[in-house]
Amino acid sequence: MSGVHDGANEGGTGLAGFRRYTWWAVPGTNVGVLILFTGEWILDGDVPVQPRLFSAAALVVEVTAVVALLNARLAAGEGTARPRPPAGWPAAGALAAVVLAVCPLTLRNYGLWPMAPAIMTAVAATYLDGRPRRWLIIGATALAALPGGAVSLVSGDGRLVYAALFPPGITAFVIWAMLGPLWAWDITGRLDQARRLSAELAVKDERLRFAADLHDIQGHHLQVIALKSELAARLAETDPARAAAEMKEVRRLAADALRDTRAVVLGYRRTSLDDEIANATRVLASAGIDARTTADPAAIGDGARHLLGLVMREATTNLLRHSRARHASVDYRVTGGVARLRVTNDGAFEVTAGTASGTGLRSLSGRLRAAGGDLTWTHDGGRFEIEASLPAAGPGNEEGR
Repeated sequence: MSGVHDGANEGGTGLAGFRRYTWWAVPGTNVGVLILFTGEWILDGDVPVQPRLFSAAALVVEVTAVVALLNARLAAGEGTARPRPPAGWPAAGALAAVVLAVCPLTLRNYGLWPMAPAIMTAVAATYLDGRPRRWLIIGATALAALPGGAVSLVSGDGRLVYAALFPPGITAFVIWAMLGPLWAWDITGRLDQARRLSAELAVKDERLRFAADLHDIQGHHLQVIALKSELAARLAETDPARAAAEMKEVRRLAADALRDTRAVVLGYRRTSLDDEIANATRVLASAGIDARTTADPAAIGDGARHLLGLVMREATTNLLRHSRARHASVDYRVTGGVARLRVTNDGAFEVTAGTASGTGLRSLSGRLRAAGGDLTWTHDGGRFEIEASLPAAGPGNEEGR
């Protein structure tokens, strides 16, 4: 199941849930508030028809601009450099916000007019960093007091305090309510990048460790083999018997080097079912997946333990990459001399596991059949199940191949 749904590799994790929540909450909340308050005013029969028509058209434009701009910001802003806003939408949204501010303000609705400009200001702030963002917030909050205050002062309606102070308050609140979740979104993106980098560094460290071990073994043996081969070459004509003895020693050293190299590779490749089940339990729990594990402590052969460990690792990888699982179960038991491992999860994507290749399920299936066992998988709706079975005694040296 590798290589499919790359954009949802974390489909079942809490991180993906947080992203989905932010994706819907930030644009959804702001659009909902804008439609709720402005729409009520547009539908008010006491309001003149002309301002209502202008406001209705402007509302459609601003809602579309807010959704387009916030979606672009969320899509490109997960811990990366700030993206550029889609061309045209900032100007269209700003013009619509001016219309939605002027129409209520001309009728001295001091509570409604700052809503649309505040939302567009907050959207603009999401594309800025540092000092430009601070100056935008401070400037917009301070200037929000002027239009309403001026209209109230000119009209002499006695609402100067409300007209001058409420718009700055609502502007600051809207900006804060939008930037807060987006700040958390950016931090989450950086943490995710750090997690991926940490995993890559762990792999590189392990490769360096393996390379160092291999160098220590091969370097020593090859150096001695080279010296003894040179000595045998010099003695070949003057002392053939000693030269033959040296070459026998070279052959022994080569056999030792081959044996030690195999031991290093075997230690590097060895996979334990017990470790893989324990790792899977921890990983699934950290991903917010309710994982139920049942493990039989009965002893099985090293070969069977290794192959079933590979199956457990592949099943965990597939579960995390290709499902939005909420529940999973791992059942391992030995009955009648046969070790059986079953891994089940919900929320599976519509993917055919049989298309897996390389070290995937198809490759593992062939290895288990060669070892006298079997590996099957079923995909029924959102439910995915992998079941592996092997003779408990296990294949002879399967893990070392």
